[in-house]
Amino acid sequence: MAGTHVLSEIEARMGIIRDNIRQLIEQAAATSGAESDALVSDRIAQQTEELERLANERDVLAKKTS
Repeated sequence: MAGTHVLSEIEARMGIIRDNIRQLIEQAAATSGAESDALVSDRIAQQTEELERLANERDVLAKKTS
């Protein structure tokens, strides 16, 4: 049961990160300039790395609870 709760929390965090990435992409489309593009690109890369880390954590936990 605790594993299910943790999985739910991970899924919720992943949803937030996906939304952050979507917003960053929209922001990148709305702005111009190399400095702005680099900043948004770095933030998207950070969010993508965190999303991948959470997906791995979720997969490991899901295997343990099944």
